[in-house]
Amino acid sequence: MKQESLPIASAVPVVPVVNWRTHLSLLLLALVYVFSYIDRNVIAILIEPIKREFGASDTAMGLLTGLAFGVLYAVMGIPLGRLADQGFNRRNLVAMACGLWSLATMACGMAGQFWQLMIARMTVAIGEAGGMAPSMSMVSDLYPKERRSMVISLFMMGPHIGMILAMALGGWIAQQHGWRATFLFFGVPGIVLAALLWLLVREPRRGGFDSGPAAIASPALPLFAQLRELLRIRAFLLVCLACGLGGIAGYGYGIWGPSFLMRSHTLPLAQAGLLFGLASGLGAAGGAIFGGWYCDRLTRRDPRWQIRLPMLGAILGLPMGFAFLLWPAGNWQLGSLAIPHAMIFAVGFGFFNAWWPPLCYAATSHMMAPNQRALGAALLNLFLTLFGAGLGPLLSGALSDLFVGRFGPGSLRYALLLTLCLLGISALLLGRAIQDYVRRLDALKAG
Repeated sequence: MKQESLPIASAVPVVPVVNWRTHLSLLLLALVYVFSYIDRNVIAILIEPIKREFGASDTAMGLLTGLAFGVLYAVMGIPLGRLADQGFNRRNLVAMACGLWSLATMACGMAGQFWQLMIARMTVAIGEAGGMAPSMSMVSDLYPKERRSMVISLFMMGPHIGMILAMALGGWIAQQHGWRATFLFFGVPGIVLAALLWLLVREPRRGGFDSGPAAIASPALPLFAQLRELLRIRAFLLVCLACGLGGIAGYGYGIWGPSFLMRSHTLPLAQAGLLFGLASGLGAAGGAIFGGWYCDRLTRRDPRWQIRLPMLGAILGLPMGFAFLLWPAGNWQLGSLAIPHAMIFAVGFGFFNAWWPPLCYAATSHMMAPNQRALGAALLNLFLTLFGAGLGPLLSGALSDLFVGRFGPGSLRYALLLTLCLLGISALLLGRAIQDYVRRLDALKAG
């Protein structure tokens, strides 16, 4: 007797929907990113007391805050990003990574010698390497393409909120209870967030909102072959190089900014952290929201704005950074709080400089097939952190030591001015990438 064949329900792809659980997932991933940035950068406000305790030079502190973190973070991010692309549960990967870097942050506060602090700092880097790329891949799968720039910009407000908390609250804790207590205080929330992420967030379907040839999974290639394939995408390579150079400028400025205020504007530690954190963090948060919202509007008419807008952000941020570093001493008085006039330019730099990182990550998600997004984000991360987080603080600290014979206490000012010039080259590279980006999008549509 011949049986009738029944339709297979799974043959028809189910398009996911955006609901309250989607927003909850985004919120928890964003909070995890906030604390990853706090744990990564709170050391910026602790440079001066750590230097005094261990007798370290600016170069040694640049190594601790930069290269010791950046190399491991960047290199480990590649295999972990590939693992996320190859089917490993991204939610679990991010939760485990968050727990590891939070414990390592607490270990920084218990280091008795400089080399122990260095090892703990490197362990923070290993943990954080498993957070960013899988999170970016998940966020790209949670929302449709036409909302991605705004959503990724919201997710990437993590560094700006983290900057405010790390500098303002971290500076106060360090001044009241010592630099070790700061690390211990900020390590605990990450452990709680790791548990909440594991319990409450579901793994989104890969490429669920994508359609057409770009959504079709390609055969898995060996890791180095896949990396070569991604770097052959000319627009992606140019964006990576631009982010690497922009990262050197941005990380050098962000790590050494509080020390600059303490040395050149004679602010106490807690006040330098509060003012730099609020000015940079609030300016950058506003810039990230505006940039993501405006980019989604502009790219509906012309996809080239996905690269044009971050290019403009780098161009407009450069004179703001120069003005912050060169503005003469002088304060507004708010009660007992002295606010240097230069802080207005820190707000401006934060606003414009916040355009390019989230929009470049969003551009990367558009240039990749769904099963390439985590590795693409990890590769962009490699450039941003190996050059930015790795070399930015180290280069700025080494230049400060080099210039001290000529400029004395003002050596850090001129070191930061020199590294900020790299933003101009970053803008040029983004300008070169615009047409190649459009060609890549056309190639993906054609399959």
